[in-house]
Amino acid sequence: MAFISSLFITCKKDLSFSALPSQSFTIGQRQTCKKTSSKKIVSVVSSQKNKRNPSATGSTKIPMTATEKILARAAEKGEVRPGENAWTNVDVLMINDITCPGITGIFKKQFGNTAKVWDREKVVVIPDHYIFTNDERAHRNVDIARDFCVEQDIKYFYDIQDRSNFRANPDYKGVCHIALAQEGHCRPGEVLFGTDSHTTSAGAFGQFATGVGNTDAAFILGTGKILLKVPPTLRFVLDGEMPSYLLAKDLILNIIGEISMSGATYKTMEFVGTTVESLSMEERMTLCNMVVEAGGKNGIVAADETTYKYLEDKTSSPYEPVFSDENARFLARYRFDVSKMEPLVAKPHSPDNRALARECNHVKIDRVYIGSCTGGKTEDFMAAAKVFLAGGKTVKVPTFLVPATQKVWMDLYTLEVPGSGGKTCSKIFEEAGCDPPASPSCAACMGGPRDTFGRLNEPQVCVSTTNRNFPGRMGHIEGQIYLASPYTAAASALTGFVTDPRKFL
Repeated sequence: MAFISSLFITCKKDLSFSALPSQSFTIGQRQTCKKTSSKKIVSVVSSQKNKRNPSATGSTKIPMTATEKILARAAEKGEVRPGENAWTNVDVLMINDITCPGITGIFKKQFGNTAKVWDREKVVVIPDHYIFTNDERAHRNVDIARDFCVEQDIKYFYDIQDRSNFRANPDYKGVCHIALAQEGHCRPGEVLFGTDSHTTSAGAFGQFATGVGNTDAAFILGTGKILLKVPPTLRFVLDGEMPSYLLAKDLILNIIGEISMSGATYKTMEFVGTTVESLSMEERMTLCNMVVEAGGKNGIVAADETTYKYLEDKTSSPYEPVFSDENARFLARYRFDVSKMEPLVAKPHSPDNRALARECNHVKIDRVYIGSCTGGKTEDFMAAAKVFLAGGKTVKVPTFLVPATQKVWMDLYTLEVPGSGGKTCSKIFEEAGCDPPASPSCAACMGGPRDTFGRLNEPQVCVSTTNRNFPGRMGHIEGQIYLASPYTAAASALTGFVTDPRKFL
């Protein structure tokens, strides 16, 4: 059975720290195809004031979660508590093309036209949202970013000038959240802010990562600091062997469906358990990517050997991982038996509108979209190729493929799919009748100009590996978007209906 619970089996409170009660929930397995109703978990109350002076050595006085430890270190304090405001030093600030004009305008207005950024090597500017379009305003955004980076001598500006052939731009990367990881800007124990809500993806590396608005980003540009309220932490324990037909997208859709889109508002979502430990870095990024769809401030997975191995050829910068103390305070704990879950979708028009894929098999679709920071990584396309290969047939609907970055695009043409007899993803996609992989960018995930690749310009039904399905999110206001894993998206492309991937796997 896949999800579902309308009742919590256990609930026990721990009042050892009076400021924040702790609750523990075990998710039941009673099946229903109806949308799970929202549940108010517990109110966050102001923490008690800490009257002790910070430890001069940095050692902790109280048990802390990983997020609290990271923020305490960044605030140069011995300890912090949820609800406390702390001036936090920033390790990396990421800015994209659509936010750069506003940020630089505020920066110059507040700090002066000749002001310099606080650290040219800690600012990362990545054009990725509205790139491959004829829209002049989109081009202007990149031009403004380029001028600012030249003026400030920004070290990490991943520029694009020739839009007719993205491969002619060696500096251009693609989707910011995947590029940050691939280029070594994500490191355990650090603090990363980005002007995009899905900056939370980087929490997969055991760091604090979250999105900020233009004004906060401009302040960080000038000072390298931000005043941040320490979030309380929700712990999600995912145990059990991962079924071969599930991906991390199914796990996070299940969690969001369980707690609702407001269930983690301004809270850390910490993922632990044997299932999480077995996930690759890209799958962990998928988990952390969508915490914001539950209102989360950040998501985090503890760094381990999987993390360190991924980073071996990505960065030479030293880093210091941190881990939650065994007796740290958690606002609530949720437990899931992953071995009993089934493939899921999020029906229109909300990421928490959870349903079993097999119970939506009557929904006729018009297209499939595989891409974005959530579902456009190398492993996502490998998963889709596995389904197409097993299906042995051609797609029934237009199927759009948008690699997240240049590296992912290259992987589609060079890496062999296991069990395929030496075929690459691109070859399998071609044989299945998919559209050729597009230039790497955010593309239709956020709609964009009308000529954006894969954009919904008509009121169509789309199964998508992206992260949001609000009205108008991918273009047309009347578009119907079903969020799904790459497995489910590929299976649906082969049938023309929302399809449980177990039909082919």
